[in-house]
Amino acid sequence: MKNIYTFFLLLPLFLSAQNGLFEHKETFTRQDSLRGSITPERAWWDLKHYTLSVEVFPKTKTIKGSNIINFKVLKPAKRLQIDLQKPLKITQVIYKNNELNFTREGNVFWIDFPDNLTINSNESITIFYEGTPTESKNPPWSGGITWRKDKNGTDFIASSNQGIGASIWWPNKDHSYDEPDNGIDMFITVPEHLTDVSNGRLIDIKHNKEAKTKTFHWQVINPINNYGVNINIGDYTHFSEVYKGEKGNLDCQYWVLKHHLSKAKEQFKQATMTIEAFEHWFGPYPFYEDSFKLVEAPYLGMEHQSSVTYGNKYRNGYLGSDLSGTGVGLKFDFIIVHESGHEWFANNITHKDVADMWIHEGFTAYSENLYVDYHFSTEEANTYVIGTRRMIKNDKPLIGQYCVNNEGSGDMYYKGANIIHTIRQMVNDDEKWRNILRGLNEEFYHQQVTTQQIENYIINQSGLDLKGFFNQYLRTTKIPILEYQIDKNVVKFKFNNSVNNLNFPIKVYINNKAVWLNVSNKLQVFKSNKPIKTFIVDKNFYLKHQKK
Repeated sequence: MKNIYTFFLLLPLFLSAQNGLFEHKETFTRQDSLRGSITPERAWWDLKHYTLSVEVFPKTKTIKGSNIINFKVLKPAKRLQIDLQKPLKITQVIYKNNELNFTREGNVFWIDFPDNLTINSNESITIFYEGTPTESKNPPWSGGITWRKDKNGTDFIASSNQGIGASIWWPNKDHSYDEPDNGIDMFITVPEHLTDVSNGRLIDIKHNKEAKTKTFHWQVINPINNYGVNINIGDYTHFSEVYKGEKGNLDCQYWVLKHHLSKAKEQFKQATMTIEAFEHWFGPYPFYEDSFKLVEAPYLGMEHQSSVTYGNKYRNGYLGSDLSGTGVGLKFDFIIVHESGHEWFANNITHKDVADMWIHEGFTAYSENLYVDYHFSTEEANTYVIGTRRMIKNDKPLIGQYCVNNEGSGDMYYKGANIIHTIRQMVNDDEKWRNILRGLNEEFYHQQVTTQQIENYIINQSGLDLKGFFNQYLRTTKIPILEYQIDKNVVKFKFNNSVNNLNFPIKVYINNKAVWLNVSNKLQVFKSNKPIKTFIVDKNFYLKHQKK
């Protein structure tokens, strides 16, 4: 009873947090289109590299810095779109030692070159900016900078900006379709008593004696999505280990507040356990070159690439409770497992449009039960994912509206997980299923994808006709109902509450014997050799059933 009770105490917290990120909108503005679409002013240039330099001033909660943007010209053009959200402002743009003209339209800056740039040329501009960035009211679900103090009164600062966008604290091409092919170099300057931890590897620490500051140089050489770039500033210490993985030695770094070091050394043993499980199911960790880090943050946590943030209070479950209500969720630290799972789905395989964000969250929520499957048992994994169905609201489709920076339903987590879990049952061959998951990460390695690409890959590799299945579960809120009626040794069955072309196999138990039924919208018949006394639908299939 305790697990069920604590679950219902925690459920409103989890759902309200989701609502903070997955804002329901029915009408969209020009700013939504500028943020969410591949505008002509974005389409003509291809990102190659960012060099981001930022000084953070904790006393005034302000920042000041610059971003050198290297890019390749895909077709002649002279107006470029850069995103930077109010109240931050661009102060100067330099191109080949000359200032460029720019104008502001809301959160977009239009930067004008004197002439069309030459196709296939490699160019760079330097953007200077400053101001007071938005402060997050409910991190990480509301974006911005978190300014807090640790228990000793020392500044504890972090960025988090999924959904609202990286342009809430630095100027960039703020759309997920284009990542810097050659990564990012970050130079973060903080007061001398503090430490900054960001993405990739620490290259250098420069002591600025007169200014009484330090500048940390972090380098990422792989492509990186904008919202995965982060800063974490505090009174950090760190420890490390080497994990011998599928691609060789993986450097694992753990950065925590000094007074949490002993707790972290115990709890973070789950980090390499997580990597081991996910390398088994998904293939090699996608960023060996940039290392793996867990970084303590002043909020629950987030999937920043190679700099996964952690704030789960060194407890198993989700803040010490089990989202599934089954007890299984207390076998692992939710934030270590879930946010690390995003290294494969979100950071390696990234949605092209945020409307397809279910690709990130559905597969990663599903990774939680794969962790349980690998380290404990398939039975417990099934129990866990089935238990999470109680959080599904079916309020709107999982896929949002395209080109307006609109996510689908917050159900993308556990409805998404149960959709994927159901496909695993249909494949009915765990080695084949594992190869499909690993194949996804190989086929779309470091790429930005659409839902259709993911659908087509699973259909082709599984050999299953899942077109109607995906339409039903991703694009509607209707959960199909398996209607059946029994007459002696005959069972008649069909789908109701379904799209027209829904058709997929379901495992049932007739007289305690497993039987596969190919169910569609048309009434079908199964004949048993004996009178049918029991008819049980396998609980691993996410659907409803009704006896008539």
